[in-house]
Amino acid sequence: MGVHECPAWLWLLLSLLSFPLGLPVPGAPPRLICDSRVLERYLLEAKEAENVTMGCSESCSLNENITVPDTKVNFYAWKRMEVGQQALEVWQGLALLSEAVLRGQAVLANSSQPCKPLQLHVDKAISGLRSITTLLRVLGAQQEAISLPDAASAAPLRTITADTFCKLFRVYSNFLRGKLKLYTGEACRRGDR
Repeated sequence: MGVHECPAWLWLLLSLLSFPLGLPVPGAPPRLICDSRVLERYLLEAKEAENVTMGCSESCSLNENITVPDTKVNFYAWKRMEVGQQALEVWQGLALLSEAVLRGQAVLANSSQPCKPLQLHVDKAISGLRSITTLLRVLGAQQEAISLPDAASAAPLRTITADTFCKLFRVYSNFLRGKLKLYTGEACRRGDR
């Protein structure tokens, strides 16, 4: 596979991983993501977006299939997974979700009759994903993902497709409630020891 044949999400992941490691993110309070109210705020925003889009039909179509992370979690396998592998799955999932929501934003921008409430939820999701990425960087998740010895040969992230904003927001909500919450919970407990 040549340099120009890499999937876009891989380039996004690599760009996220290229930020300086181990350095605090300016302006971000340390371990803020460990406060359950912070993650809960993002969960509520994602669930609200999902609920708003449940009732709409054609105006909520993405007009294409967008690749998103599969949010199913095998809890037994997750608990046995090394923390670096968990961090890698979370980083890959966030990168893919960010790309998907940005693609959704482009679909809305190219729409002849964009739905303003939908645009608001897409903008909130983009902002939320950026904030979560910053908070995870402060927590050290990025460093854990990179320090995984076989990060380059790790199993590829399982994916599904979303063809509506409702499904996109459901995946976003489930990802936050599932893998992200599991990872941050364990990372925060480790940090308290």
